[in-house]
Amino acid sequence: RAVPTVGAEQEYFLVERELFEKRLDLKLCGRTLYGAPAPKGQELEDHYYGSIPDRVSAFMRELNLELWRLGVPSKTQHKEVAPNQYEIASVYSTANLAADANQLVMETLQKVAGRHGLVALLHEKPFAGVNGSGKHNNWSLATDSGVNLLEPGANPAENARFLLFVAAVVEAVDRYAPLLRATVAGAGNDLRLGANEAPPAIVSVFLGRQLEDIFEKLSCGEKVEDACGETLEIGHTLLPKLPKDLSDRNRTSPFAFTGNKFEFRMPASSESISGPNTVLNAAMAEVLSGFSGELEKAADVNAAIAAIVARVWKDHKRVVFDGNGYSEEWKAEAARRGLPNLASTPEAVAEYLREEHVALLERHGVFTRGEVEAVCHIEFERYWKRVAIEAAAMVEMGRRQIVPAGDEWVSDLAMLSEVSAHYAKRAEDAADLVEAFAAAVDELEREAAAARAVSEENPGARAAAYRAKVVPAMARVRAAGDALERACPAKLWPFPGYSELLFSI
Repeated sequence: RAVPTVGAEQEYFLVERELFEKRLDLKLCGRTLYGAPAPKGQELEDHYYGSIPDRVSAFMRELNLELWRLGVPSKTQHKEVAPNQYEIASVYSTANLAADANQLVMETLQKVAGRHGLVALLHEKPFAGVNGSGKHNNWSLATDSGVNLLEPGANPAENARFLLFVAAVVEAVDRYAPLLRATVAGAGNDLRLGANEAPPAIVSVFLGRQLEDIFEKLSCGEKVEDACGETLEIGHTLLPKLPKDLSDRNRTSPFAFTGNKFEFRMPASSESISGPNTVLNAAMAEVLSGFSGELEKAADVNAAIAAIVARVWKDHKRVVFDGNGYSEEWKAEAARRGLPNLASTPEAVAEYLREEHVALLERHGVFTRGEVEAVCHIEFERYWKRVAIEAAAMVEMGRRQIVPAGDEWVSDLAMLSEVSAHYAKRAEDAADLVEAFAAAVDELEREAAAARAVSEENPGARAAAYRAKVVPAMARVRAAGDALERACPAKLWPFPGYSELLFSI
């Protein structure tokens, strides 16, 4: 039998607990709703895989010990791209165990961080302007005796089993891309997907040029030359030539082949990997059951495999893309190919209810129709409630903290204006900033009230209203608040800014 295997990478941020306690947004929402950029971000690219501070290293040692006691074999740990961002990954295991292990990783991260005076943030986008956090889902299939079915071997062009299973992945992802996108939907992930750090909301597959060339030639009936990979020249005559992987990892791809597995890069850092893996496994079961039906009737199995691989490539190669997934050109090209671009959670979650998706989940005994409807209802409700909480927190912080700080600043400048006309102009400019911010907060409150007035009996419509009206209003409040923070004296600003939050450990 075939068993899905998974290795999950978990990204997270660490912040000082003392600073965390001073930010209502972090405490209630897990992310900063306000925050002007720090003078330094990740521009120098000096954080990724950099040296780990002693304090964080001590935290990681205790984290590993706690996880090992729980039976979670955590292994990889390193700095990530953004300041104060880190990653931990567990050793591969079967999908069920991997999902349980990742839940324990998230819980233990937060528990152990507290013992070190830190807070672990699992939100997908705790800080604007720097990379967010994801949960890369490294997935493969293995036999019950441990043989990896996505291992290309010495010559993948002649490895019929490998080509058949890769073809199955391509077909499964193309046919059920909207449903896969639905499994990673959420208010936090909406802030991350498509920002130059995470895959776009368009689901595509990256195979690497050599594998693409193999499939293209097979589909055309051409002879395929030995394609076991190039050699990597080190540059010194005494050093050996090293074999180069068949796939040069494309970090802009949502679903990339990475040597002997596929890396699904879209899952959210704060969510379970169970949803994405459940749908991925169901989609693969659907495609492979069709393949097996053909092969069991075939007189010549190898010829049948060749025919299946050729057909899949012709019918589904539209989902394969090896370019820059962040580019605007790819969005236009994806639209031309007919690939869905579900940019927001309300759009994506609605895909659960598409008839072929319900049929897939019912046919393989994953969910009943009623359970699919319940999942959809819950996801809509989770979305609008999270946005509602964030909007309410923005209003409260704005009215009770930022506006009073701005008023004090204007008052100080007004008193100084009696000494110099220079301060009169500064007081006028400051008053304009405060007034613009207060007006944006008032508008947000009105939009949130209007969205909440949409019938609770229709959670999809309410979620769509929050996305269409409240989220843009929050962005306007954020812009006005950050402009005020950049101008206001630091001693008056009511909570820690990005320079402190991102560079304090």
